[in-house]
Amino acid sequence: MRIQKFLSRAGAASRRKAETLVEQGRVKVNGVVVEELGTRVDPDVDRVELDGTAVSIATRRWIRFHKPPGVVTTVEDTHGRPTIYDRLPDDCSSLRYVGRLDMATEGLLLMTNDGDLANRIQHPSFQVEREYEARVQKIPTAQTIERLRRGIQLEDGFARPTRVDPGQPDGIYGTLSLVLTEGRKREVRRLLEAVGHAVVTLIRVRFGPIRLGYLPLGAWEALSDEEIKALERSVGAPTRTSDQNRET
Repeated sequence: MRIQKFLSRAGAASRRKAETLVEQGRVKVNGVVVEELGTRVDPDVDRVELDGTAVSIATRRWIRFHKPPGVVTTVEDTHGRPTIYDRLPDDCSSLRYVGRLDMATEGLLLMTNDGDLANRIQHPSFQVEREYEARVQKIPTAQTIERLRRGIQLEDGFARPTRVDPGQPDGIYGTLSLVLTEGRKREVRRLLEAVGHAVVTLIRVRFGPIRLGYLPLGAWEALSDEEIKALERSVGAPTRTSDQNRET
């Protein structure tokens, strides 16, 4: 495979960042500095080094994590707040989160060491759906629902959910199911605030073909082979046999 893909699969860098690393002379194959982008390597034979440290492709893993509210989606937090990695076992520390959830939002967070597929799933061009369930202040009217369906002009551009469905009121609160595909920062909250309905609670229940299901709050589990293949199909990626661990 090309050296850029190798570094991405190894979790060392995105493909674009890998190109920069090669151009900077920081990558060696079998002790020789790589001078050409696209240099091919055999992961089973060649020794690849980045800044003098050997790099290898780890066993591919995908997990789903039910992120609790009050936890930050980041590796380290400068304010000392708990992060998702504080809630996961040490052997998940090398996994990369696929799309953030803000601190107050709970729900489905996919994590992996498969950089190529992760990048595809997150890229807006692939239009991978994210489904959310929101509880909001006040009960939305039919006119408000229609306004959301038509789309809202936000400060960073026009945004329109691919689906908006009202649910049964929860006492004085309204409930909504929304599906979006771009993954902009706090997009659901900003959309609902723009139509006068501040979010009380927000849960992501689906990312592409993967659902949160009945996974308990704070728990995690490995995706099945069929779920990983469904992710690959959702972005047109070639499917391959899964080799991830079966730890839960």
